[in-house]
Amino acid sequence: MEVAVVGSSEFVVGFRLAGVQKIYAADDEEKLRRYIAAVLEDEEIGILVMESRDLNRVPPRLLSTLENSIRPTVIAIGAQEGRMSLRERIKRSVGVDLWK
Repeated sequence: MEVAVVGSSEFVVGFRLAGVQKIYAADDEEKLRRYIAAVLEDEEIGILVMESRDLNRVPPRLLSTLENSIRPTVIAIGAQEGRMSLRERIKRSVGVDLWK
């Protein structure tokens, strides 16, 4: 399983320096949608990291797909972590509540 990062050029630079290979710099909404679609089709990607403000720019239908996605598991970083908590995402992807 690989990690992919989609976001602004400033957001992805740290992940690039950390060695993440699948980096998608999307500075406009069209690129953001296109890169998210590419990540959803890539079966090697297990985790998608995005900035929470970028999730707010995603169209509602695509946002629903991301929120219900088991693979890749979407991790939102920032002030607002989306509608589903990290605990709920891990439980959905692993099938077990690790906090119990």
